[in-house]
Amino acid sequence: MLEVRDLRAGYGGTEVLRGVSLDVKAGEVVAVLGSNGVGKTTLNKVLSGLVPATAGSIRFNGAALEHAAAPQIVSAGLIHVPEGRKIFPNLSVRENLELGAYCRPRRGRAEKIEQVYATFPKLKQRARQYAGTLSGGEQQMLAIGRGLMGEPKLLILDEPSLGLSPLMVEEMFALIARLAASGLAIMLVEQNVVQSLELAGRAYIMENGLITLSGLATELKSNAELKRAYLGL
Repeated sequence: MLEVRDLRAGYGGTEVLRGVSLDVKAGEVVAVLGSNGVGKTTLNKVLSGLVPATAGSIRFNGAALEHAAAPQIVSAGLIHVPEGRKIFPNLSVRENLELGAYCRPRRGRAEKIEQVYATFPKLKQRARQYAGTLSGGEQQMLAIGRGLMGEPKLLILDEPSLGLSPLMVEEMFALIARLAASGLAIMLVEQNVVQSLELAGRAYIMENGLITLSGLATELKSNAELKRAYLGL
């Protein structure tokens, strides 16, 4: 579904991505793991059309997207839920969800909102509440729900567990697992190595703008180098 080859990008004269290659197949969960500052968010922004690629290729369902604008990428079904949630705090929960469907036909929008409410019942309880008054976990649910309103074929989740309590982190990963079980392809970009490897089928490890390790999640969990670098074992 997603094929990234030798992707390079950066800001000004600083190169952040130094030749990243990865794949996400239909219906699978792929984790992209690494500590803060290794280029994960830059990768997501390039895939979403927010930062231009300086070299390399991005193909999504066979179409080249490395020079596509963000609205075109969203319309293709590649939806990015950004780090930090980026909800609209002065709009209601429902209004935030409606904005997630801006590139889709109005017909059926109410039905899609009800589907999001079925996935995240807490959002239905707070439908008229200003989004900025929600808890951190509820805001993350809203950000993911807004992404689902765009009818994703592939959902990129950027640090969905960041800043959440341990209990809320457990709940968030359970919710992501349910989305994956429905057949939605997910690229999970996280610092939380242990729980991400429990959920994903395959994983890529990023360091200094490069993929340094990749493979089946079950194999990476027992990788000695990974344990030393990220788990302190």
